[in-house]
Amino acid sequence: MHSFLHYLSVTLKGVFMGAANVIPGVSGGTIALLTGIYQEIIDSIKSINLTSLKLLFEGRFTEFWKSINGTFLLALAIGIVISILLLANLMQYLLDYHPIPTWSFFFGLILISAYYILRDLKGWKWYDILGLLLGIASGVTICLVTPAETTNALWFIFVCGAITMCTMILPGISGSFVLLLLGKYEFIMDALSDWDFGILAVFAAGAIAGILAFSHLLSWLLKRFYNVTLTFLSGLMLGALIKVWPWKVITSYGTDIPVLPGEYASEPLVGQAVVAALCGILLVVVINTLAGRKQNSALV
Repeated sequence: MHSFLHYLSVTLKGVFMGAANVIPGVSGGTIALLTGIYQEIIDSIKSINLTSLKLLFEGRFTEFWKSINGTFLLALAIGIVISILLLANLMQYLLDYHPIPTWSFFFGLILISAYYILRDLKGWKWYDILGLLLGIASGVTICLVTPAETTNALWFIFVCGAITMCTMILPGISGSFVLLLLGKYEFIMDALSDWDFGILAVFAAGAIAGILAFSHLLSWLLKRFYNVTLTFLSGLMLGALIKVWPWKVITSYGTDIPVLPGEYASEPLVGQAVVAALCGILLVVVINTLAGRKQNSALV
C-alpha cells in the first residue's frame, strides 16, 4: 500500500508529462521513462481488459480498482490534466502573437526527436529503410493533401483523441505532433483555453477508447516489428516537418505550402526563428540525455 506522498509524487510526474504532451516534439512517454514510471503506466493500461472489466460489471469495484492500479492512474491523470489546462493559454498566446519563433521551436523539437529515435535503433534491415521512406512520403502527402483547417465534426475530434492518446505512450513520439498533423492542435488548445467542455468531452472519450483499443496492438507491433514501426513513425515526423515550417501560405485548395522567409512573410524574424529552433533542439537533447542515464542506471 503506497502512501499519500507517493501518489503526490506520481501527480507531479503527471504534471511534467502533461507539459510535454502540450508541446509538439516532446514526448510524454520520454518524461515517463525519465521519471521511472513508464513501465508501470504500460502495465496499468494493459490491465484494463476483459477480466478486469468483468469485475466492474459484477459490481466488484474495489477488486476492479486494484486490478487496474486505479489510484496510480488517477493520480497520474490529475497531474496531466492540471498541466495541460494551465499551459493551454500560454501556447495559444504564443501561437497568436509570436507564431514564427513558436513554430520554429516546434520544428527543432520534432527534428531532433526523430533523430534520437533513429539513432537508437540497432540492426537495420532493408525493410526498416523502406519503412522510413514510406513514413516520410506519408508525412509529406498528409500535410500537402490535408486542408489547413480540417473538419470540426465531433466524429473527427473523437478520432483525433483516439490517435493522439496512443502516441502519447510512445517514447519519442509526441501526441501534440499528431494533433498538428491532423490539423487540430490550435483547435484543441482553443477548446482548453475557452473551457469548451463539449469538445473536450468528445476528445477525452476518443482518448479513452483509443488507449483501450490500441494499447495492445501497439504493444504487439513493438514486440514483433519494433524497428520498422519506429522507422515509419520517425519518417512520418520528418515528412510532417513541412507542417510546422514557420513560413507558409494557404493555397486555393486550402492546404499549407511552405515558402522561404521574405516575400510571403510579413515578419521573417529569421534570427529569432533560428534561436528558437536551437532551443527546441537543446531541450530534447537534455531530456533524452537524462532519460538515457535513468534507463542505464535502472539496468545496473
